[in-house]
Amino acid sequence: MAETTTPTFQRTFTIGGDLTVNRMGYGAMRITGEGIWGPPKDREEAVRVLRRTVELGIDFIDTADSYGPDVSEELIAEALYPYPEGLVIATKGGLTRTGPNQWPINAHPDHLRRALEGSLKRLRLDRIDLYQLHRVDPEVPYEKTLEFLQQVQEEGLVKHIGLSEVDVDQIKKAQEYVKVVSVQNKYSVDFRKWENELEYCEQQDMAFIPWNPINAGNIDELEPLNKVAQKHNASPYQVALSWLLHKSPNILLIPGTSKVKHLEENYKAASILLSGEDMEELEKLRKDE
Repeated sequence: MAETTTPTFQRTFTIGGDLTVNRMGYGAMRITGEGIWGPPKDREEAVRVLRRTVELGIDFIDTADSYGPDVSEELIAEALYPYPEGLVIATKGGLTRTGPNQWPINAHPDHLRRALEGSLKRLRLDRIDLYQLHRVDPEVPYEKTLEFLQQVQEEGLVKHIGLSEVDVDQIKKAQEYVKVVSVQNKYSVDFRKWENELEYCEQQDMAFIPWNPINAGNIDELEPLNKVAQKHNASPYQVALSWLLHKSPNILLIPGTSKVKHLEENYKAASILLSGEDMEELEKLRKDE
């Protein structure tokens, strides 16, 4: 029967019980310069990409103060403010920048306060819908960071709180302080280190937001992916994204790009319906680290 050979997937997910978004979102890291540093080479194209996201029906955009730094958030406001109703902008704090591709961690409350206030100003918002701790800082007591997140939520500066690159124990610790509504960890069809965290998030009705959802470094060498892609007249990148949509109903996708053409190609992944046989074929790629 068709029901057993062609799994369907839920098109939307509700973050925190009240923010319903399409599961195909957009990650705004790559609308910056090389090394995620400085302004983009083509500012006009970056603005076009952001405006095209909304035209396509994408209503979840993920960014961070460290993308640029500041550049990504500034461009989002330039392109989209005043924001269309229903658009959810998620940002992050907890990393600093010392140069291209350099990401020192700083989750001290003082730094996070400055980061959050800067994000609010750049995005022209009074409150961030989803504020995510970019990294747990080994130099700062985790409890102090969590107390800060709890405080700014109570102040009304943040609606919902998420975490990034955390394990189950760290999520549970955070839940003692705040309601955690999302986890953003590296995850893809061929990188499954965080499988337990994905399962825990699904059990807890938290969004799981994979970063680096397309392993661009080796994707063309992954035979099962190419095999399924040919069957669907799609690219391996599109199949890798579609697999994530089929994998778990709480996964939100945030593929990033600096070009409208690539944005539209990524978006088409939501139209690909993988069969049970396809999913079994792609399971051959599983790696847990």
